[in-house]
Amino acid sequence: MRITMIKPNIGLLQLKNGKDLPFNDKGRMEPLQLGVLAGLTPDRHEVTLIDDRINLLDYDTDTDLVAVTVEIYMAKRAYEIGTGFRNRGVPVVFGGIHASMMPEEAGQYADSVIIGDAEAVWEQVLTDAENKKLKKEYHSFPSVPHPGKIARRSIYQGKKYLPLTLLQYGRGCPYACSFCCISVYFDKKRFHRDIGEVLAEIKAQPRRLLFFVDDNIIGDKELAKKLFRELIPLKLKWVGQASLDMTQDPELMRLMQQSGCIGLVIGFESYSEKGLAEFNKTPNDLREFDRQIRIIRNHRINIWAAFVLGHDEETKETLRKTLEFTIRQGFAFVAFNILMPYPKTEIYARLQKENRLLYDGKWWLHPDYRFNYAAFQPKQMTADELTDYVFYMRKKFNSVPIILKRVFSWHNLRNIGRILFLLRMMFLYRRETFKKQGMKFGVKSQLTNSTI
Repeated sequence: MRITMIKPNIGLLQLKNGKDLPFNDKGRMEPLQLGVLAGLTPDRHEVTLIDDRINLLDYDTDTDLVAVTVEIYMAKRAYEIGTGFRNRGVPVVFGGIHASMMPEEAGQYADSVIIGDAEAVWEQVLTDAENKKLKKEYHSFPSVPHPGKIARRSIYQGKKYLPLTLLQYGRGCPYACSFCCISVYFDKKRFHRDIGEVLAEIKAQPRRLLFFVDDNIIGDKELAKKLFRELIPLKLKWVGQASLDMTQDPELMRLMQQSGCIGLVIGFESYSEKGLAEFNKTPNDLREFDRQIRIIRNHRINIWAAFVLGHDEETKETLRKTLEFTIRQGFAFVAFNILMPYPKTEIYARLQKENRLLYDGKWWLHPDYRFNYAAFQPKQMTADELTDYVFYMRKKFNSVPIILKRVFSWHNLRNIGRILFLLRMMFLYRRETFKKQGMKFGVKSQLTNSTI
């Protein structure tokens, strides 16, 4: 069979001249999940990757099966894609976390939906597709990522992704943050690959800069230490995602640094004790933030701080204090994220019960919703006020003077290579932040067969 795997675009940029332009993500990374499925596909099949963020797809592509990964921000575009191919008689399979969380919705636009981890059922899906007997649903469960196989990275060639290799050691997170769909999907559990397989995958690719996409790479600290010890002789550089409680373990921090960690995405989530309590962010203690940041920086690890803004006690004053905190700390990057009510989460259920969801509850499909807008009614301000102030925070933090102040701060001055890398990435992040604000979800059908 000829199998076409598709990474959807998010949607359309709104230009000042009133026209729309498909979003071209200059910060795009390799879609690891599709590389993994390609690696699990028997050699008798021909696999092609279409990344809709680069070139809008051609529905007349000569293919026997289309597989689309569905994330919530790309759901509307994924459904357009599914409809377009099905109208031409090509069977479509959806997978991904949004399809798993909302299978009835996703099933309206696909012939088949994989609910759960696709790895365990992928070969059965292909067999059924060959025999023209696709089931409406395939059920799997959270498990160890692609045991015995590695991603087929040849499908990424020629697509100009950021020059770092994505791979995974484990899935899931032990914590139960009220806004997080990962906690719901994995039920607060972690699933880890064999370290030997991880090392083999690293050695099978040429890059020296890696991105571990684990939801929380130190979710199991002892297993994390085992991985870090094995990485030390490889003399790599890597980035990942971790929780602040890593700072409680000096040995873990030492091994992380020695293994080549240069940066981490860390969920601070709120600069408010009430916000942390509402989000059930149990690893975080506001009183410990300054000390924990010092520990991380003493191990020469840059911080990408993530915040979720819009808890019930959030005001413009708390937002102002959050912005001041991030500038004072000089984080390499900050994600100022408006609280998004993801379906099936505790936050979504509560806001729905309180009749505070906007856009009929399904903001990811609503024609009036725009990227980075508040999709619920906050308690201390209007939704528009929250949207506008958070965008102001992004603009202020990513202004040229603040960028220069951050990059030339004392904890970066030890390495000229790091300074140049951070400057490049900070200005890229600045451009993408401004470009995406207010973007429409989905791409109009008449824009297919176009190049972005």
